Amino acid sequence: MALLIVLIMCCVIILATSQPCQNPDDFVAATSPGHIMIGGLFSIHDKMLSSEDYPRRPDIRKCVGFEISTFLQMLAMIHSIEMINNSTLLSGVKLGYEIYDTCTEVTVAMAAALRFLSKFNCSREIVEFKCDYSSYMPRVKAVIGAGYSEISMAVSRILTLQLMPQVSYESTAEILSDKIRFPSFLRTVPSDSYQTKAMVHLIQKSGWNWVGIITTDDDYGRQALNTFVIQTMTNNVCIAFKEVIPAFLSDDTIEVRINQTLETIIAETHVNVIVVFLSQFHVFNLFSKAIERNVNKVWIASDNWSTATKITTIPNVQRIGKVVGFSFRKGNVSSFRSFVQNLHTFPRDHNKPLHEYAILLSACAHVQDSDFSQCISDHSQGTLAYKAHKDMGRSFSLRNDVLWDYTEPGLVHSIQLAVFALGHALRDLCQARDCRKPSAFQPWELLDVLKNVTFMDGGKLFHFDAHGDINTGYEVVLWKEINGHMVVTKMAQYDPKHDVFTVTNQESKNEFRNLKQIQSKCSKECSPGQMKKTTKSQHTCCYECVNCPENHYTNQTDMDHCLSCNNETHWAPVKSTMCFEKEVEYLSWNDPLAILLLALSLLGIMFVLAVGIIFTRNLNTPVVKSSGGLMVCYVILLCHFLNFASIGFFVGEPQDFTCKTRQTLFGVSFTLCISCILTKSLKILLAFSFDPKLQNFLKCIYKPVPIIFTCTGIQVVICTLWLIFAAPAVEENMSLTKVIILECGEGSLLAFGTMLGYIAILAFICFIFAYKGRKLPENYNEAKFITFGMLIYFIAWIPFIPVYATTFGKYLPAVEIIVILTSNYGILCCTFFPKCYVILCKQDTNTKSAFLNMIYSYSSHSADSLAMSRASLVSTNGNITMATPSSGGQPAAWQKSKDLQIPACAHTRKENATSASKTWPRKRTSSI
Repeated sequence: MALLIVLIMCCVIILATSQPCQNPDDFVAATSPGHIMIGGLFSIHDKMLSSEDYPRRPDIRKCVGFEISTFLQMLAMIHSIEMINNSTLLSGVKLGYEIYDTCTEVTVAMAAALRFLSKFNCSREIVEFKCDYSSYMPRVKAVIGAGYSEISMAVSRILTLQLMPQVSYESTAEILSDKIRFPSFLRTVPSDSYQTKAMVHLIQKSGWNWVGIITTDDDYGRQALNTFVIQTMTNNVCIAFKEVIPAFLSDDTIEVRINQTLETIIAETHVNVIVVFLSQFHVFNLFSKAIERNVNKVWIASDNWSTATKITTIPNVQRIGKVVGFSFRKGNVSSFRSFVQNLHTFPRDHNKPLHEYAILLSACAHVQDSDFSQCISDHSQGTLAYKAHKDMGRSFSLRNDVLWDYTEPGLVHSIQLAVFALGHALRDLCQARDCRKPSAFQPWELLDVLKNVTFMDGGKLFHFDAHGDINTGYEVVLWKEINGHMVVTKMAQYDPKHDVFTVTNQESKNEFRNLKQIQSKCSKECSPGQMKKTTKSQHTCCYECVNCPENHYTNQTDMDHCLSCNNETHWAPVKSTMCFEKEVEYLSWNDPLAILLLALSLLGIMFVLAVGIIFTRNLNTPVVKSSGGLMVCYVILLCHFLNFASIGFFVGEPQDFTCKTRQTLFGVSFTLCISCILTKSLKILLAFSFDPKLQNFLKCIYKPVPIIFTCTGIQVVICTLWLIFAAPAVEENMSLTKVIILECGEGSLLAFGTMLGYIAILAFICFIFAYKGRKLPENYNEAKFITFGMLIYFIAWIPFIPVYATTFGKYLPAVEIIVILTSNYGILCCTFFPKCYVILCKQDTNTKSAFLNMIYSYSSHSADSLAMSRASLVSTNGNITMATPSSGGQPAAWQKSKDLQIPACAHTRKENATSASKTWPRKRTSSI
């Protein structure tokens, strides 16, 4: 569709230009003959003079507003062509040029493009309409320019008609890399996609996220804006406002839009960074008004104006704030500087801009350097008369240094690369043909060679990539006030390929650090330990700061969300900046409670050893003999020793071995202890039972050794199965916030409960048996103390179940330790301490005679009680017969009392018989 429009427009132009142009000199800026003509497009004037709001006739109006910097760019092209002509690169072939002033207007540039396409060696400047332009011979072979992307796009669409090479030195719009729409367009500068990426990187590096952007209302501005928006979205940078200014200075609304833009900038108080994609002319007007309104911001400059002397020389420009920009990398332009210094010797024939500059220079000969550019611009508006002075040549020479101050080395180098690329392409193309003949080749043939050309400049290798670009990278520049003048200084280099800034000196590092001190954010920065909570605003950069919850943290500023700690191994308090490693805790040896419990355990072991020593030294006393025998006493004491010793396995860092050992050791040893006490209780009940049926039953089941082995063996089986199928093991309890509890997992709660339940059953049976024999003789009533011991056991272990189930932490083992100590001390004290007391403090009762007297007293009391109960039974039947004890009237209790005598005491019967016969019937004396 675009091609069809171009063709129709060309047809109209052909018809309209059937007559030669009346004033071609008004159109051409500079020209020089040659075998191969190179076209040039430069915006030497910044606008067109018009007395009407809009044109009424299709004429070329007068250009006004002479721009020194663009004039120097035109000279850079001329100088580069002269360098090639004076070299051996194109031996015998001379390059000519035909340069046009676009006046920063697309229509003027398109008119120039049509002249480029006009037929060679024709009396009339016409563009022939053809279906195939492969053999068409235009007057020029290639075009250098234009500077502005908007103009380059329009020109490229016309030049594409004949695939005429167009090499731009400044047009950076991203769309121009599209080789489908612009197949003949190439450039020696990077695309704006790299520049916007570099800008966003700089913004992010400086800690800014709330910025504004100002662009022109053309393809260049819109493309830059769209690319910048995409880059900011992916890098958490928000755009507070987007201001668009008319592209052409001839637009009457431009001043109104600039004022509106400044109003927006002033209103957005949180925006301190503004990205500016404007031309030098727009920035000049914007800054002039910004200075009047005391607007002080950080301005990020595009490559269009970052090094423009026209702007750095604005009076009081330092009041606008900081300017950080991107410019094209500089090359070796020393030869061009020599050319400028000797410019007064260069012929002015056929070079209208040079002639105009000489006239303007004469008018501004005595103006200060800071006002020089403005004076030139004002005198070129057509409102002042041009008067050439006699000393014009001298003044022209004196201003050469000032002229160099307006040179932009990056653009000069870019123009040189464009001309050198064409020169090397022509060299390759002309090796097999005579290029002194105008018909030697067509533009499209040159384009094919140009796309693949490789050339050297300043020791560096250059070539066009697949998009027709030469990506030379950027220099980051900073405007600094030195001695009252604004100077553009280099801060760093930017590598587009790797997206990195290269800083070479400490001063530049400090400058980057100073940029970070400037705040440009919608919201206050969230400190580490906080996260951003988005508000109702459409921008993600506007947020509130909230503290990170427990077990979450942030270690950087302005983080979108809090990072979670590994709850198993780490923890974090509220508003934390890091995760803290959980401390591993267990009931350690140096814990005060553990020390106390171990001390009690050691005390218990000492009691066990003391009891063992006391019993060993009093083996032959009735108290020791009445305790069930020496072997049973030692077994019970050993069990108590093992129970106290098992406490040590509950303390210290848990290991699989200690976890398995502690419960097994306690369970088996405590079961063995209860089993031995059970046999003693059973023996006591057997000795003093007056129920014949119960007595016969007890005689049948009373087998001490089998009972002990059976009861203990069942517990051994329970513990063995426990260890085989679900053995206790070390576990890490991570349920607590700040600590990891290293504990022994029981493996199977069912097995653990079965082990404890089995002990409880044995203890309950033992309690029943002991309770039955609780009325034995006072000093030897072991059943009563066994009953108390079992009661203590139940008092200790019954609360253990709910306490153990609801307690967790490193002191959980202490709960079981306390219960073990309580029950162990209770049974030990009730079983052995009364006997030790008798042995040590009641030695007069620890004799055989005292023992027998006590038994007789108990037997007589029991017999009287039994006789009275029988007499009561007879009286109820109407019989008054006095019941007598069996066995010849002897007390039944006496008959049972001899069961209480252990075999070790059998040899004392004869000694006791004499004294006992005085009070007891003689028939029972032999049974004692």
